[in-house]
Amino acid sequence: MNLLVTGGAGFIGSEFVRNEIFSEKKFNKIYVLDSLTYAGNLNNLREVMSNSKFQFVLGDIKDFKIVNELVSEVDLVINFAAESHVDKSIMDATPFVENNILGTQVLLDSIRRNNDKRLIQISTDEVYGAIEQGEWDENCPLLPNSPYAASKAAADLLVISYYHTYNLNLMITRSCNNFGPYQLIEKLIPLAITNLLKDKKVPVYGDGKNIREWIYVRDNCKYISAIAENGKPGQVYNIGSSFRISNLELITMILTIMQKNEESIEFVSDRLGHDFRYALDSTKTISLIDSEFKSDFQKMLIHTVNWYKENQEIWDIEFKK
Repeated sequence: MNLLVTGGAGFIGSEFVRNEIFSEKKFNKIYVLDSLTYAGNLNNLREVMSNSKFQFVLGDIKDFKIVNELVSEVDLVINFAAESHVDKSIMDATPFVENNILGTQVLLDSIRRNNDKRLIQISTDEVYGAIEQGEWDENCPLLPNSPYAASKAAADLLVISYYHTYNLNLMITRSCNNFGPYQLIEKLIPLAITNLLKDKKVPVYGDGKNIREWIYVRDNCKYISAIAENGKPGQVYNIGSSFRISNLELITMILTIMQKNEESIEFVSDRLGHDFRYALDSTKTISLIDSEFKSDFQKMLIHTVNWYKENQEIWDIEFKK
């Protein structure tokens, strides 16, 4: 059995690749396709580069020839390839439309051309919009509020349409906010950690009361792997942790771990269209695999802080624009 991971040099994709290569699963070959834009980094794959199962391919998910050649060689495709930063999508939505929507279409057309392939589309809880109370389940409507979220929702709808139209073996996962080692420093947790390591202030949008649900990246990847094995075609699976915390509470936790005080916080103007609260109902996913992956948030946050302390040569680089 062969595996293709698109966007496999990014944060979550590289974690998935590392886990699968060192697991007991019977993958003969694991291909990684990545265009190595600012969010892709081969350092994320340094642990597996010499593994005989691993093969890296530099290429764009929108390039049908490259994608089709790879899809023809594999049994399973996990699509992590995406532009994923909300702030950047507010500044310029073009790459989000191109990569997240058109890139997914190219991949789907290749899956359609080849027989007996399985695709897991990696999506986000942000496609649901915001929820003041309760939790989203997989039947909730898609109400995205940022260009990034809209591009992911559009990609999800494409996947669902290809499943219904062409009867393809397609599934979607929607996870809450991920954190852990190797995450690009533009995201909230690594930005806070690395700013504090450089004695800079940590920016907090608005009053910091916006609430997010957080999952350790390895737990998310375990769920994705289990869904790839046990999931049913045409289905959507939420992946959450039930651990929800305001941005200000989260930053305060990081300050405590790093022995800093609240003078290191800088409140800044709120993000445009800033969703207030996210919360996922993951009952369907947990019941599917009859298991729950739930790392201790505080422990994993400390582990993440220590990783950034010990790996400055990886994260402290000039990212390509």
